[in-house]
Amino acid sequence: MKKLKVIVGLGSCGIAAGAGKVYDKIEELKANGKYDIQLEKTSCIGMCFREPLVEIFDNDTSYLYGDIDPEKAIEILESHTQKHEVIKEYVVHTKEFETEDDTFWNNQVKIALRNCGNINPESLEEYEANKGYEAIKKIAKNKISQQEVIQTVTDSGLRGRGGGGFPTGIKWKFANGAKSDEKYIICNADEGDPGAFMDRSLLEGDPHAILEGMIIGAYAIGATGGVIYCRAEYPLAIVRLNIALEQARKKGYLGKNIFGIINFNLDIYVKEGAGAFVCGEETALIASVEGERGMPRKRPPFPATSGLWKKPTNINNVETFSNISWILLNGAEAYAKYGTEKSKGTKVFALTGKIQNGGLVEVPMGMTIRDIIFKLGGGIQNNKKFKAVQLGGPSGGCIPEHLIDTKVDYDSVNATGAIMGSGGMVVMDETTCMIDMARFFLDFTQKESCGKCTFCRVGTKRMLEILTRITEGEGEEGDIEKLEELSYQIKDGSLCGLGQTAPNPVLTTIKYFRNEYEDHIIHKKCTAGSCTKLLTYEVIPEACTGCTLCAINCPTDAIDGSKKEIHFIRQDACIQCGTCVTKCNFDAIKVY
Repeated sequence: MKKLKVIVGLGSCGIAAGAGKVYDKIEELKANGKYDIQLEKTSCIGMCFREPLVEIFDNDTSYLYGDIDPEKAIEILESHTQKHEVIKEYVVHTKEFETEDDTFWNNQVKIALRNCGNINPESLEEYEANKGYEAIKKIAKNKISQQEVIQTVTDSGLRGRGGGGFPTGIKWKFANGAKSDEKYIICNADEGDPGAFMDRSLLEGDPHAILEGMIIGAYAIGATGGVIYCRAEYPLAIVRLNIALEQARKKGYLGKNIFGIINFNLDIYVKEGAGAFVCGEETALIASVEGERGMPRKRPPFPATSGLWKKPTNINNVETFSNISWILLNGAEAYAKYGTEKSKGTKVFALTGKIQNGGLVEVPMGMTIRDIIFKLGGGIQNNKKFKAVQLGGPSGGCIPEHLIDTKVDYDSVNATGAIMGSGGMVVMDETTCMIDMARFFLDFTQKESCGKCTFCRVGTKRMLEILTRITEGEGEEGDIEKLEELSYQIKDGSLCGLGQTAPNPVLTTIKYFRNEYEDHIIHKKCTAGSCTKLLTYEVIPEACTGCTLCAINCPTDAIDGSKKEIHFIRQDACIQCGTCVTKCNFDAIKVY
């Protein structure tokens, strides 16, 4: 009988949920001789809403346990080691029987995430045991030319999994055609929207897949150097990337004449970024790598002809590179069979917001927003009504409920006014104020503006001021028109994608939720009940016990009433702070 294998998910999300304590406890018991088991670690498996996660392999049968603490871990180990019995109520996924979370897995197709949660990300041997580095070895063994590699990527239909969705093969072709003895390939791991959670998880969970994708790309374009530009806020990702790089160097997968390909000399290093959102833009990223302030440059010339150190450079993001080795190993047709006519393959999404099952999912392009949110995501929290989804990060747009059957592909999403971006999906329910949501995202992009373009620097500031006034009940007639005018001026007058897309949340909320803007401006009401300065607070007489907690804690002494008597809120003194609601133990405050 095989030794019991125990794997603990130790991605950043798992560690934050307490997986480190679970691992330490199991390791302590193993060291003390309590359990004769094989203990291993892995990364995020995508099921973040069930962290901490522990997977048990008992006689080659896998059981994934969720919401585990040290006490539950001991209970599970006792059951498996003593009786080889499963504790079904803790299991969140297995092939042996159905669980309530099966819908999270049923519609996924994992290509980019194929190894995440399945291997130890710090083990080169485990990556190779799962067909790692076989794609580049296939290229070397069969003497597949640079042009053939590029054609395979082109035929697969893979488009950049960052903001613009530019065809990867065509991008590589441009860099390949540039004449220079010195070229560079860069992995952009610095995107700062909610989808960057996906990039971080890929880097933490399968760093060698990113390296192999970069090596194949470097071969295809003739690159002599590589850079992974990763934000310093991803410490675990950086640690695991550097471990993978050192392992690759020792194995001879980086260096001179790698994989036996004559004159294919390549090394890759990690450049830690300062977390500037604008460095998701190619030329700003290049400036930062060169030691300058991360600010975009006018194009042309494009990076493919004059990039890092003014040499031909190709830049793709993390998810794009993670698909490359799979495509070269399995063929263009195998990848292109997923997706739609113009959006091939799969896409990873980071689900967050008012959704039941927050985490990472990978689905074929063309799945509807409805299916992603209600099948994989489990629907809206607390049985609230779905209102909108922000797709594409801070620079994306809000897609309303009546467009929930929109297919998730580049053309369909762009038609709504949103963008695919790197895959962030922020789900909103009926309690979300769309003006406040637009203000929230614009506040982020305004702060992240590098300031180079006047329209972006000043225009977003003026828009933020207008949105703030509206949410505080000081909106004026004509504010909607001012926001629209400024939006188009900023989009037309900005040099890079940050400024060109920053107004998207405002434009889409005006387009789909104009009535909310009018309610705020004309009627001074927030129908979502979110903007506190537009709410009215009243005591419900039949529910008030006269406990005085609301009066004692009111910062403006706006509540009158003696002990054990019904209280009353003076509206002329109320500042709509909501303190009375939070302090009342009897739900005796009505808000409308």
